Amino acid sequence: MPEIKIAFLGFGNVGKALARLMIEKRQELIHRYDLVITTTGIATSRHGMAIDPQGIDLEAALSSELADLNRVDGVNDSLEFIRKCGAQVLFENSPVNYETGQPAIDHLRLALELGMHAITANKGPVVHAYRELTDLARQKGRRFYFESTVMDGAPIFSLFRETLPASRLFSLRGVLNSTTNMILSRMEDGESFDAAVAYCQKIGIAETDPSGDVDGWDAAVKVAALVTVLMDIPLLPQQVDRQGIRGITPAEIERAKQDGKRWKLVCSAERVGEQVKARVAPECVGIDSPMYGVNGTTSIVQFESDVLGKLSIIEENPGPHTTAYGLFADFLNAVRH
Repeated sequence: MPEIKIAFLGFGNVGKALARLMIEKRQELIHRYDLVITTTGIATSRHGMAIDPQGIDLEAALSSELADLNRVDGVNDSLEFIRKCGAQVLFENSPVNYETGQPAIDHLRLALELGMHAITANKGPVVHAYRELTDLARQKGRRFYFESTVMDGAPIFSLFRETLPASRLFSLRGVLNSTTNMILSRMEDGESFDAAVAYCQKIGIAETDPSGDVDGWDAAVKVAALVTVLMDIPLLPQQVDRQGIRGITPAEIERAKQDGKRWKLVCSAERVGEQVKARVAPECVGIDSPMYGVNGTTSIVQFESDVLGKLSIIEENPGPHTTAYGLFADFLNAVRH
């Protein structure tokens, strides 16, 4: 029975949710896929790291100090961790860098060079180094997968890669940032913008500095990732026409309600020849729009292609567990190939 050695670079909410999922699915992996999983490394930026060639107990890692589980000394940075962890699959879940994609790009590049499958939930490497990392993975006979970068575990990239071969994507349109969608939904119920932001921070879907969400950066990165991969047109988030939701007033929210409409932060991209026009901006949508009924943290994206016309995917109320499943699915697809 094949043993697959894995390592976690980043062990926050998503990394821990993935560890719990690995524990939950352990017997199914054995009986259904003939796979035994051994965790040989876990690294964090603030809580240390652990490497054990014989295997780290994931249940212990979820409840213990990583230093107590470490069996390899002298590893002081993330790149050295990748070199020493002895894994065949690296889960890279460091914080996203919208402007450069680093240091995640260096992490994933090194993992592939060492012969590991490289799997990430980090959007930065997809928009800044997709072709480089995909070509490197192909050269090494490995996989660079990133399903969880857009709409968590919803099958978007794998849908086009596996199920819609040779399709040509003309356009996409949807609500891709759950935080702003929750803010706008709560403002419809009478909350102020600041109170709605504070609520999102309280439940953990907005950072202490919410600008990445409310100013449209997170949405722009997701649009750039979808265009770069699915349309095969490299696009940086800085090239997306971007406007956030700070300027939407309670009066505008109320007028929209009276007109039977709702405000949404709408993401869109349209192929124009061999170029693309991409935009993130607030729009007032009516009941005839599939985005109208998407409230709270639910997301939606509608694709228009040459083979299926319009196809929509909706993800209802995602969380770390759904992001973790996207990573888990990428893992299975990588090792089964």
